[in-house]
Amino acid sequence: MSTATSYEKLIEDLRADFRPQRSWGAGRGIFMVIGHFVVGVAAGGWLFALLYPSRAGLALAFVLAGLGGIAHLINLGRPGRFWRMMMQPGRSWVARGFWGLSLFLIGAFLYLVPFWIAEAPWQSGALIGQLALGLSLIAMIILMGYMGFVYSSSKAIPFWNSPLHPALYVAYALRGGVACLLLVQAFGAQGTATFHELLLWWIGISALVVAFFALEMHGAWTGGNAAAKHSVQQLFAGRMAIAFYGGTLALGLLVPAGLVWWGLYGQTSLMAMALLALASALGDFFMKYTTIRAGVHLPVWTRLAPHR
Repeated sequence: MSTATSYEKLIEDLRADFRPQRSWGAGRGIFMVIGHFVVGVAAGGWLFALLYPSRAGLALAFVLAGLGGIAHLINLGRPGRFWRMMMQPGRSWVARGFWGLSLFLIGAFLYLVPFWIAEAPWQSGALIGQLALGLSLIAMIILMGYMGFVYSSSKAIPFWNSPLHPALYVAYALRGGVACLLLVQAFGAQGTATFHELLLWWIGISALVVAFFALEMHGAWTGGNAAAKHSVQQLFAGRMAIAFYGGTLALGLLVPAGLVWWGLYGQTSLMAMALLALASALGDFFMKYTTIRAGVHLPVWTRLAPHR
């Protein structure tokens, strides 16, 4: 987008009653949304691959975390911004997230080495392996919820400023973790979890996601803030409606729900389980994308009541 076009768009936004945010989710900002999504799936995948030991699941979680870090760096544009951001963990949830991601990659790598290299100088049960596991778990917790805190602390965009946002992002991460394990096992990786167990996990966590999301939308609609209410309108009946209904509800909820029913009461198919995992994960991406793009800033101008 040229400078002139950007300026015209800014003027147009400033003249509007509610100015849409364009920093995240639009242009290069889409990489920030991708990074949030992938890192959340990585954290959830790491947890479930530890609960139901899966070497392939752990490896996939590590790779996804690395890809999420790359997406964040692409969004920043200049590497210098990364170092400046890292130096403010006491004030910024974004900085805490970067630290969490860095520590997770270190801990996960050290823990994974003995799984893939038989001649590794340490084993996963040795002191180094256990310390690495502990580091990865602490960082995993940060990765699950930090973006929820980033959005909930954004006072300028009331739609994001909800105490439920961190819990919702943790639920997204857990659902992504189930999808991660379903995917690797559908492609033949060994694991201790049965598809029946994973499907039950998916049902329970999806119910939490729906409940948290419904409560958050209800709060935004009835909370008395005009900007938050406008964001809800944009999500359900405005510029984000097609992506929300098609991506979040149809692809991310209805399709997986049908496949879950088929898996529990019909014949379990590896292809169906892989499709379920991908559809569920993509639905989570669209939910994050649409709620981020639906956010609008507080009005710049305030209309004054006429003098009597």
